[in-house]
Parts: sequence; C-alpha cells; structure tokens
Amino acid sequence: MDVNGYKQDKFFIVRVSGRMDATTAPEFEKSCLEWIGQGESMLIVDLKDLEYMSSAGLRSILIVGKKIKSAGGTLSFSSLTPNVEHVFSISGFGSMFKIHDSLEKALQN
Repeated sequence: MDVNGYKQDKFFIVRVSGRMDATTAPEFEKSCLEWIGQGESMLIVDLKDLEYMSSAGLRSILIVGKKIKSAGGTLSFSSLTPNVEHVFSISGFGSMFKIHDSLEKALQN
C-alpha cells in the first residue's frame, strides 16, 4: 500500500493505493495522525487506486475520524472502487462519512 498526501486549496488530499489490511492499515493511520498533528483539519481520502480494504482498514479510518473530529476537522472520501464501496456500505461507513464520486466533487463541497 502507498499513502501520499498533499495540500490543495484548504484541503489535505490523502491518496491511498494497493491494499489496506492488517499489515498496511497502521501506515495509513500513522500518516494521517501525523498530518492532523501538523494542523491539517480537512482531509479528503482519495481511494480510486485502493483495491481492497479489510476490517483493519475500517478500524484505522475510525481512529483517524475520531482524532480529526476532536480537532474540529472533517474527514471525507472520494472515488471508492466497487470493492471498497461494498465494504463501506455493509459496515455503515457510508452514513458515517461524506463520500464523493470523484476528487473534483469532494473539492467543490
């Protein structure tokens, strides 16, 4: 899994690719918590290149979501692949977080 972040306008974009599972999810969590610790408060996680997500990935997302919420920020997602969208749907994450069809739409909202 690769996790990269960059600033665009008032948002901090986190691009995740590969597989987010028990081995790789801690890397996502650590990176996001570092960016939040550096003052980033409006994260958009772009998942267009994420092929697979396990329950460990969902757990990491919850931890990041709680941390950013306590810092007064927001966490949203864009460009979910069909597999990841299914995982979000059955876990209830679709109602917990804002999900956008594309990064462009997420940046507009």
